[in-house]
Amino acid sequence: MERYDDSGRGSAWQPPLPVAAAVHLIAAVQLPADEVVLALVEGPDADVVAAAMAEVGWPADRINPAVWLHPWGEQK
Repeated sequence: MERYDDSGRGSAWQPPLPVAAAVHLIAAVQLPADEVVLALVEGPDADVVAAAMAEVGWPADRINPAVWLHPWGEQK
């Protein structure tokens, strides 16, 4: 999920947690210089994720499926 963030809150900003039981925020990274937040969100589909994020006041500008390139714990 990508959200354009012009709040100017810097690195102290914390995203709200989705309230839908089927949606889980895994990680979020803010890129202040680009005014963007990238979030890894787990959910059944893009519509459910978008609704859950909007419900907590954090609407997504872009939602795309993601594929793990290097899963944690499987280093070789």
